[in-house]
Amino acid sequence: MSDRTDHSNAPVDVDQAGPAAAVERADCCVVGGGPAGAVLALLLARQGVAVALLEAHGDFDRDFRGDGLQPAVLDLLGQLGLADRLLALALARIPAFPIRTPSETVPFQDVSRLRTPYPFMTIVPQVRFLDLVVAEARRCPTFRLVMGARVEALVQDGDGHVRGVRYRARDGRHEVRTQLVVGTDGRFSRLRGLAGLEPVRTASPVDLLWFRLPRRETDPAGGAYVGDGGWVALQDRGAHWQVGYALAKGGYARLRTQGLEALRRSVALRVPWLAGRTDALREWTQTSLLAVETCRLRRWYRPGLLLLGDAAHTMSPVGGVGISVALQDAAVASNVLGPRLRAGRVRVADLAAVQRRREWPVRVVQAYQGLVQGWMLSTRRGAAAGRVPLGFRILTRLPFLGDLGARIFGLGVWPVRLRPAPTPAARAPLPVPG
Repeated sequence: MSDRTDHSNAPVDVDQAGPAAAVERADCCVVGGGPAGAVLALLLARQGVAVALLEAHGDFDRDFRGDGLQPAVLDLLGQLGLADRLLALALARIPAFPIRTPSETVPFQDVSRLRTPYPFMTIVPQVRFLDLVVAEARRCPTFRLVMGARVEALVQDGDGHVRGVRYRARDGRHEVRTQLVVGTDGRFSRLRGLAGLEPVRTASPVDLLWFRLPRRETDPAGGAYVGDGGWVALQDRGAHWQVGYALAKGGYARLRTQGLEALRRSVALRVPWLAGRTDALREWTQTSLLAVETCRLRRWYRPGLLLLGDAAHTMSPVGGVGISVALQDAAVASNVLGPRLRAGRVRVADLAAVQRRREWPVRVVQAYQGLVQGWMLSTRRGAAAGRVPLGFRILTRLPFLGDLGARIFGLGVWPVRLRPAPTPAARAPLPVPG
């Protein structure tokens, strides 16, 4: 099993961080090369902001990362002129994510009626998404990417104002001095820990076990399949299904005790037409456990530091909205902070403005995720009768509620429009005090 937990957030004393580091300068340092970090770096670089993007891993290719993209993502990429190139990489286009039992199917998250040029969800391997965005960012002379850059400490002045980061790479220690550090380093954010920011956490009663099973062209469509007192989410990945198997919180250890055969048997009960393919699961190392929780920071920023995406507010996997929410964070941050970074006048009030514009949309999405998750937890009673959980059946009888839910998951609470980027000449980063 892949260990998805990172326990490396202990603060580091800058003065004891080791030998002197090579000092670099940038207007903005983005830590975390996931979708939000890469898109934010591209947006800022297009405005002529000197931006350094630091990614801890040596490449972007990792298993069981979010590949589902909502219409909101396609809309933003369309504004960037990249939507057609992104769609050329897509494995599937999905108008809805139905809820199924052996006896009935109920449409859910039907985005086909949304007013958008992209009324569908799509599956794009995240490594290809990131390669596309980074390749576009490399066309900007003010963009710099450092792979294998492990941030070890924040650089702060005597007042606690963050002035940069120290990181270790293959060629030694480095220090980036900058006007602003942006943390987009995910649900186990190292920067969040280094800054001493503690999120408010809401535990989920379920976890998800991810794995893959062979897919055939004659298979039914993906969706959430209800049965055996639980559910399985199937996502079309071309040659295989990416399977999210729901189990009770803390139930993974019990499942391991029962053995892989118990998992195979349960999958076959929830999705009967997969019964002949569960033998492809031969080792527990083929699976990855996601401990589901949501969290949010009360404050997303400190002077000189801003957190976005899962670093500021971890989303549940329900609805597959994590990437779209994070990219909308990045778009708003670019709109607000790009001109300030170019002028060399980033204020704490500007960081607060980013949180103010994004906090309530995030809370609404998290609340709706919690509601849907509650409906899914009612599957034990419904599955016995072969019925889809009541909440989803109500949506089919009240279409306006279904459309509202599709809007929340598909496009967000309200649209995010990018400000037109200037086309400035290349310039050196502005001097950073200290």
